[in-house]
Formats: sequence, C-alpha cells, structure tokens
Amino acid sequence: MAPTKTAETRQKLRVAVVQFDPKIGEVQENITKATKLCSQLRPHTVDLVCLPELIFTGYVFSGSEHISPYLEEPGKGPTSRFCSSLAKQLSCYVTAGYPERLASHERQAAVTEDGQVIQQVGANSAVVYDPQGKFVGNYRKTNLYETDMTWARRGTGFMTLHLPQPLGTVCLGICMDLNTQPPAVWSYDYGPYEMADHCIQQNANVLILLNAWLDSKQEPEKDRDWSTLEYWAARLRPLWSESDDGFSKEGQSSLNEPKKTNVIICNRTGEENGVTFAGTSALFSFRRGSGKPLLLQTHGRRSEGVGIWIV
Repeated sequence: MAPTKTAETRQKLRVAVVQFDPKIGEVQENITKATKLCSQLRPHTVDLVCLPELIFTGYVFSGSEHISPYLEEPGKGPTSRFCSSLAKQLSCYVTAGYPERLASHERQAAVTEDGQVIQQVGANSAVVYDPQGKFVGNYRKTNLYETDMTWARRGTGFMTLHLPQPLGTVCLGICMDLNTQPPAVWSYDYGPYEMADHCIQQNANVLILLNAWLDSKQEPEKDRDWSTLEYWAARLRPLWSESDDGFSKEGQSSLNEPKKTNVIICNRTGEENGVTFAGTSALFSFRRGSGKPLLLQTHGRRSEGVGIWIV
C-alpha cells in the first residue's frame, strides 16, 4: 500500500498572481489587459489564478451613484464571465474581486457617525470558479474601508472553501479583512488577530487576500513596499509566532492542525483619484511556532505582470 501523503509531502501549489494598474470605470479595457497578461499561462500549468480587489472596475469611487453603473450580478457580470472562461481554459481555480449589485431587498440606507446618509447598493465581493469554469462561491468583504462605506454593505464573516489538493482548506478575505473590526483596538502583543484566528480554527492550508492596499509612502524609492510587507506579516502573527508569545489564542484548534499556512496576497498597483496603491503582491509561508514569517516571492511596487509562484 502506498503511504498517505502528509502536509509536508503533498503536491506543490502553483499559483499565478496577477498585478496591474486598472483604470477606474474602464471595465472592458481592464479585462483586455488582464487577458493579455494571462495569455502566457498554459492549461494545467497552475492550480490557482488570483486577481485583486475590484480589479476590473477600479476602486476609488466617491459613493453609490458613482459606482452604481459598474455593479455586477454575481455569477453573471463581466468579472464572473472572465473568471469562468479563464478557469475553464487553464483548468484551474480563478478568483477575483468585483463590486456586487445587491438585490433590491438587501439595499438599505445607513447613517454615518457624522450624520451623513449612505445608500448601500452593493458589496465589495470576490468570486471563485473551478477548473470546469463552474461557480464555486461568492464572498463579501467583512471589514470595510472608508471608501467602501460610501456604497457597500458589510459581509457576514470570512469564507472557507474545501478544495482538492494541492489547495486543500482555503480561507478567503479582501484587503481590510486583515485588520481589526471596530470597535476593537489592535495591539501587536494581544491582537485581536481575527483573520489569523479564523485560519487556525479552519485548519487552513492556504489564505488568499485580494487587495487594493494603499502604499505606505515609506521609502518610496524602494522597488518594494517593505513597510507594507512587514505590516501584513504582523497582522497574521499567530500563524508564525512562537507558541509562548503573548498574542490572543482565541480560536486555537486541535493538535492535528497543519503546521504551515501559505498566504497569497494579491494587490493592485498604480494611482487612482489621488490614491497610490502599494503593489508588492506577495507569497508567504507561515509555520506555527517558527518565530519568524517566511517571505517567498513578491511583485514590485509598480510592476504589472503575472508572477507564477510555486510553494
């Protein structure tokens, strides 16, 4: 009888991380650019393709009226069609961020702390398709950034998918999901570490974060935004910190949890309406109790392209 594969001997994960500078509101042009970038990929050569948050519409919308023309029906809009087609073409999983149009019964008005009325017309979402081009799942961003709050409704919790190897148990989040949800106040020693704790609870093999993360503006001459990379790793500290450290252990799972979680952070680059994005998409490998985060691959701060990374 052949030995059972363990977490250490399982097939390596091949992931294509797409990073580029979309132009706000130019959906078809952005899809054309992504198609060209992905044309280098061949069927059966990758297990997963990741594209960033709101990648085909752009991100910095001023409110519900501004973004409404670009909202997409889940499973039917341009992002879903692109992901389905690419997944079937390459025989792999594909995920990308998009602005989801809420059904009429989900739309509502919300009042901000300063008394402003916001119309929640959509959700900052991500879609996942399988190697046959079939819909797998839809996730809504749980922890909204201030830009999202001008039009989006909050999701109800992080997403977990149970997929064939080499993916395994996959947790999915979007950008600010990495941060603490208000009113909690975060500290390095005690957290809370909501996304990391969720990964531990779910025994995640892989965490995917689809981002439109802003540039830190630290050392802008450097090709990579090292301050942002350090921040991402710090916010996932329970996945790599030594076991006797002081972080929150809420949600620790059973002793058979995987010792390693591969973290794929797919970010956009470029500038939009006066906002600069960090680029620097990254692949980390975090081992519980190691005491240090392991950075395996990154894109440049301003680079556009597809990184084909194996872990």
